[in-house]
Amino acid sequence: MHTHVFAYGGSVVVPPGSKGIEMIDRRSVLRTSGVAAAGVLAAALPASAAVADPSRPGGTVSAADSGPTDGVTRTLLQEHPSPAEGWEAVQTLVEIPVHKESGRHSHPGVEVGYIVRGEVLMAFDDRPPLRLRTGDPFFIPSGVIHNARNIGRVTTMMLSTYMVDETKPLVTTY
Repeated sequence: MHTHVFAYGGSVVVPPGSKGIEMIDRRSVLRTSGVAAAGVLAAALPASAAVADPSRPGGTVSAADSGPTDGVTRTLLQEHPSPAEGWEAVQTLVEIPVHKESGRHSHPGVEVGYIVRGEVLMAFDDRPPLRLRTGDPFFIPSGVIHNARNIGRVTTMMLSTYMVDETKPLVTTY
């Protein structure tokens, strides 16, 4: 089982047994091709990890499907330098399957988002949760630890735009 799966046009697996805070550097992630990452994921799963499941496309379910963040993807849409030196604008499309969650994480700058489709419960470490539905905007201040859990019936799609410190990882997981 993997502790976290992210994707920017491909999947990147954070190996089990990682301790403490895990940082994902967007530049490293962007250099990982989807084909190479898929090969790494397939090689990491033992043969016994897949079982027949005729109700799913492809007919199998793997051990990787069991974690709360499995299947969550972040697709990089654009990345541009900011007029403010040392900062950049990053925009992603985040997809969270039904009954899955983003995992507790923060960003080194603000996140301005919009729920394109679906419904999430956005939980925070320092404030009450927000229930967000299709068409709802949201704002997350810099450094605030949060977790988006899909509580709807379809894969949630969120458009997230970040204004972040270009020297720091886009996502820090806890």
